[in-house]
Amino acid sequence: MDFGLSGKRALITGGTGGIGYAIAEGLAREGARVWITGRKSESVQAALARLERAVPGCQAGGTAADCATSEGAQTVFDELPAVDVLVNNLGVYGRAAAFETTDAQWQSMFETNVMSGVRFTRHYAPAMAQRGWGRVVFVSSESALNIPREMIHYGMTKAAQLAISRGFAIEMAGTGVTVNALLPGPTRTENTERLRAERASAAGLSVAELEAEFFRKFRPSSLLARFTSADEVASAAVYLCSERASATTGAAMRVDGGIVNQIM
Repeated sequence: MDFGLSGKRALITGGTGGIGYAIAEGLAREGARVWITGRKSESVQAALARLERAVPGCQAGGTAADCATSEGAQTVFDELPAVDVLVNNLGVYGRAAAFETTDAQWQSMFETNVMSGVRFTRHYAPAMAQRGWGRVVFVSSESALNIPREMIHYGMTKAAQLAISRGFAIEMAGTGVTVNALLPGPTRTENTERLRAERASAAGLSVAELEAEFFRKFRPSSLLARFTSADEVASAAVYLCSERASATTGAAMRVDGGIVNQIM
């Protein structure tokens, strides 16, 4: 199936690893010209080299900048003035007890997970509308619907992304630009694998035992009862970025393994 992405310019924020990198690779395989961001030049260059190995001859570039800040966003805007596809993937998470989460933690989470996507969409989407075609995807989380007790501040930001993506979709009505949210569930990435290994070691458990305990205690509604892969999430993202998704906008697509116990 031709997804109609050949030659399209695609920007993936936070694209040096995890879900962001998997989306970048998926788009590159469809012929898109991909651009990734990361905080460090070393990580950006390593990801670009990885992309070249995975998709020889792909057109890819990147910018090293802290895209959680307006200054970092402007650095990207200066290097890449216009895109056809924007994937607002940049995000952070971290456990924090509900009544011990500080103002600074709340504000930092909001600035990174919410305001970064607002800034990038505000910059790129109007020009997409002028050209009559564009795709914007916010990488949210099932935690937007199932607020996690262990990180309420994270769930708050992911719920905010749903409101923002729907609002921007309304703003883009009739322009040929679609705006959607993607809701992954627990996903295997380089970072989450490392964190689970550390937690398992600290608890005196094997990683397999820790993972089984996680689904038993924290995500018992999961129908897959396993972590999804970044590539599985990326497949849905590539669809939302494609010409084939032209009738899908203002939507929240779940790739959560069935964790959210609702029909719609």
